[in-house]
Amino acid sequence: MNFALILFILLVISGVMWLLDVMLLKRQRVEAAGRALADFDARNQEALANKQPALERERAAVEERLTRRPWYMEYTASFFPVILVVFILRSFFFEPFRIPSGSMIPTLQIGDLILVNKYQYGVRLPVIHTKVLDLGEPKRGDVMVFRFPNNPSQDYIKRVIGLPGDKVEYNSRRLIVNGVEVKTRPAERYFEEGRVQYYNQFIETLGDVEHRIILNDGPGVPIAQGYQHTDPQACHYSPPEAVTCTVPPGHYFMMGDNRDNSEDSRFWGFVPEENIVGRAFFIWMNFGNIGRIGSFR
Repeated sequence: MNFALILFILLVISGVMWLLDVMLLKRQRVEAAGRALADFDARNQEALANKQPALERERAAVEERLTRRPWYMEYTASFFPVILVVFILRSFFFEPFRIPSGSMIPTLQIGDLILVNKYQYGVRLPVIHTKVLDLGEPKRGDVMVFRFPNNPSQDYIKRVIGLPGDKVEYNSRRLIVNGVEVKTRPAERYFEEGRVQYYNQFIETLGDVEHRIILNDGPGVPIAQGYQHTDPQACHYSPPEAVTCTVPPGHYFMMGDNRDNSEDSRFWGFVPEENIVGRAFFIWMNFGNIGRIGSFR
């Protein structure tokens, strides 16, 4: 479901109705109420002069009924300010997402509700996703939300490993970027409650970002080129566990922190710049683990 498109349609409909009400319909209601009240006052001049409470209440009820928005305006124009605020915040500042899978464990858990910074990598027009203001570029180690290249209606979240022009190698669980092996150091074993399973855990350093990754016991996951690879000529596969890719201009190489349980750039290729949604940075709720609140890298 394209929520951005639905929100935009609601914004347009409510905005048109709000503008119609402000520019025309409200004035017509006020004028009609004025005429009706003038007639009411003429018919009840003596009683109103004596300030009879029942008649004053009747007059107020007539005024309220004639100036009140009709029901169809209440369900359209009255929601316009709220929809406008939500649309602006969601389109240009921060957008909430829910983590549906375990590909970013241990950094992100299934069910985490996160916030994504929409402007850090540039301001984009909603719905059509065209960048209109360049404010920055993704960096190695960023956790980034993007529209999946093979299905742009589906959002993915992974970590930025390779920038445009980088040579990325993944061989027997060793990550090498531009000929330099990415540093890792062992950490305590990680227990995943969902699978009731322990994993080997490491602290990995990408640029100035330290983060955790996990690996299965035993051999790593077999790596092979996916059927819908974005650029097969840019990657060379050496089964069962090796791939070397040169990241094309304007594209990014992405990987999950759950290295043996992540469908990422090792299999389907690269993320084009126009598919970027924003940088994920904050967990604001997980209904299965209320205490999971805070920033992450």
